[in-house]
Amino acid sequence: MIAVAAGERLDVTLPGRLTPGGRLHPVTQTIYEICDIFMSMGFQVVEGPEVEWDYYNFEALNIPKEHPARDNMSTFWVDFKKNDEQPMLLRTHTSPMQVRFMEKVRPPIRIVVPGRVYRYEAIDATHLPMFYQIEGLAVDRGITLAELKGTLYEFARRFFGADRKVRFRCDYFPFVEPGAELAIECAVCCGAGCSLCKGSGWIEVLGAGMVHPRVLERAGVDPDVYTGFAFGMGIERMPMLRYGIDDVRLFYGSDLRFLRQF
Repeated sequence: MIAVAAGERLDVTLPGRLTPGGRLHPVTQTIYEICDIFMSMGFQVVEGPEVEWDYYNFEALNIPKEHPARDNMSTFWVDFKKNDEQPMLLRTHTSPMQVRFMEKVRPPIRIVVPGRVYRYEAIDATHLPMFYQIEGLAVDRGITLAELKGTLYEFARRFFGADRKVRFRCDYFPFVEPGAELAIECAVCCGAGCSLCKGSGWIEVLGAGMVHPRVLERAGVDPDVYTGFAFGMGIERMPMLRYGIDDVRLFYGSDLRFLRQF
């Protein structure tokens, strides 16, 4: 107790309330980290529009109107009609920037394209109507599949750790030929097989391949002179695989108990 004489004034300064410090969202942290890895390998970061034309989102990427690949990308179409058609949509992937960039910049090209994409899908533990992707593109004289594999091996080593095994396997994508998928060894079972990897011991990380000659032609690049590779990955999937997160909805649930861990 502090004794105060009659008529004397006591000035007491109370400590202020601490302002909680903010931090970057885990998805934003992942985007920055992935971009830093590819920038150190000579890539530059570019961005593109989220409201896209059908031409760039599908047709220029070798996905015409009758192509079955369109069925796998449930699309949000914009309420705008031209010649009785709806040619505008919310982009379903970041791949349209492949053609947009090649139209404006002559090779050599090395870019990564992060951004939001939209698909008309039901929300569950592995699907959202809005999520993030990052696209990569390299075009130059004499680029081979070996350079694609070397680039993605180096990315996987830096992001997931040098001890993580990596596997390439053939896959199909309309805008690359040949196409491949990159998978990493399951961190839970170390390749033995578990419920997370569905008994295979491997978890798919991204799709990639050599840029299809038709895509180069549509962008005004001579496929007889230049070759290139492309790859694309879902951003949310990267920290899910690294930290063992089993529900993508946690990233956007605004639960501070989850977000404060990053």
